[in-house]
Amino acid sequence: MFGFLNVDKPSGITSHKVISILRKITGIKQIGHAGTLDPLASGVLPVAIGKASKLIDYLDEDKEYIAGIYLGKVSDTYDIQGKVELTFFRKISLEEIEEALSSLTGKIWQIPPVFSAVHYNGKRLYELARKGKIPDDIPKREVKIYKNEILSFDYEKQTLYLDIACSKGTYIRSIVNDLGVLLGSGAVMYELKRIKSSGLSIENAIDISENESEDFIKSHLINPIDIINIDTYELNDEECDKLKNGNKFKDRKKKQGNILLVRENKIMAIAEIQDKYVQPRRVLL
Repeated sequence: MFGFLNVDKPSGITSHKVISILRKITGIKQIGHAGTLDPLASGVLPVAIGKASKLIDYLDEDKEYIAGIYLGKVSDTYDIQGKVELTFFRKISLEEIEEALSSLTGKIWQIPPVFSAVHYNGKRLYELARKGKIPDDIPKREVKIYKNEILSFDYEKQTLYLDIACSKGTYIRSIVNDLGVLLGSGAVMYELKRIKSSGLSIENAIDISENESEDFIKSHLINPIDIINIDTYELNDEECDKLKNGNKFKDRKKKQGNILLVRENKIMAIAEIQDKYVQPRRVLL
């Protein structure tokens, strides 16, 4: 079995649990996913089956989310799964939110949440946070926020939904916390749904349960060629033979950078063009 699945992960389970379910259904151990979703989050989880797991690093890295937010509260985890406290009782206006969001669009610097899997001096931040050892010098990271739009806002309840499109490595919880800081009110995330990731969208995502059949999984496999945004290079017989022996060969198509080596609509390898030669990097034969 070879290909990708567009799984709609439900809230309440880990991304690893999805992988565990699929391993039980298929009997395949070589299964991985792109872009971990926290248990609270739901939505698009790209899953690679079999040797397609070698292609995860070549997927599109941009993502899009719908986030539900409470204003007037703070949390040590930046979401409702942490210790939540009321902080503010003046109601925030729509105009104030719009002004604050303008500072959270484009290239921004953000500090990852202390309850995250980011490494710090050889430890995961959440490991330190659980022991009460919260660093005060967590490195900032630059991320890109392509879109940060208000979908709805309830003035009386002080809740809103944001549509956030962003680059890899962006923590939506940090955006929510930063929004609360800018408003002077505090803000926590109570819902998160990823609607786009790695070229996949929520409209075509499938639900997975332990009762699904192997045939169901096979019927929903996606050919990596359809979602990896890299130029393809159709191999001839001679080039196929060289690839099978791990040898490089001359580039007859004048390509550049990384390419997908394909044969009859099937990916055979990831390769790189160097000095007019095709050098295989990850062979999937």
